[in-house]
Amino acid sequence: MAPGRSPAGRRAAHAGRRRTPRGLPHLLAQDRVSGRSGRPLDRGRDDRARPAHRPGALPGGAVNEAELFDTHAHLHFPEFADDLSAVLERARTAGVGRLVTIGTDVETSAAAIALARRESGVWASVGIHPHDAEAADEAAFAEIERLARAPRVVAIGEIGLDFFRNLSPRETQERTFRRLLDLARRLDKPALIHCRDAHAETLAILAEVGVGQTGGIMHCFSGDVAIARRCLDLGLTISLAGPVTYPNARALPEVARFVPGDRLVVETDCPFLPPQGHRGKRNEPAYLALTAARVAGLRGEPLAAFGAQASDNARRLFRLD
Repeated sequence: MAPGRSPAGRRAAHAGRRRTPRGLPHLLAQDRVSGRSGRPLDRGRDDRARPAHRPGALPGGAVNEAELFDTHAHLHFPEFADDLSAVLERARTAGVGRLVTIGTDVETSAAAIALARRESGVWASVGIHPHDAEAADEAAFAEIERLARAPRVVAIGEIGLDFFRNLSPRETQERTFRRLLDLARRLDKPALIHCRDAHAETLAILAEVGVGQTGGIMHCFSGDVAIARRCLDLGLTISLAGPVTYPNARALPEVARFVPGDRLVVETDCPFLPPQGHRGKRNEPAYLALTAARVAGLRGEPLAAFGAQASDNARRLFRLD
């Protein structure tokens, strides 16, 4: 995202240039323009991410007690172009002092790095999302590797498999996933893993490449305890997001109680998947306090203690201390 580009220009750029738009920012923009009220834009999950610039209430204790680390955000997406400073200030007020903003293709990865360079407490991750795998050519892989070596880049991702939307052929997704996992291994950076309707295939590839060497996060975990156990056995960390707060959270409350404290982190995945009480709005890092409060409650732990442990886990994984 080039400095000085207008918000309209940023939206056009994120929707994709020189190819048919199909990535995450395009899907978000498409949902906003259509104003549809059917299936939400959720990358196959359970909530929509329509913009609303009203932060809403946060748990009072979270503002003063908790130390929180948002391990997966997309603050460089155009949904935050008009009020990023206010978003970051609300995050700090809610106790979210650190976060990683995540690239999904070459352009958004470069934008993530630019944001991390400008803002204290923000780091970047670079990668090619499975939705964008088909558009990735040799030049794209070379550029992702170049970007991955930049200061303030702490991980490779968002990478993985998405067999729900299938915006890229499955074989192409798998090939891209393996290639970027190899990059993570060569650069000794953790992988941030997207998995939707593809747990068997994702876990097989992760076992094949030995992901435990570098570590990684199962982003926005959506499986059950059995799948969580397999992820832990591979050396991965589990990340819980807004869906753990939903009435139809399925197995996620049980997962929140099952995962050992030193293998659990939390995230917003903003602007997607806002927690219960804010669904239908744009998600933002301040709302991490609500997700963390829910997970802490499920585990029977004080929010401050849970937040400190989860933040320590994130810092250790991203090698920030």
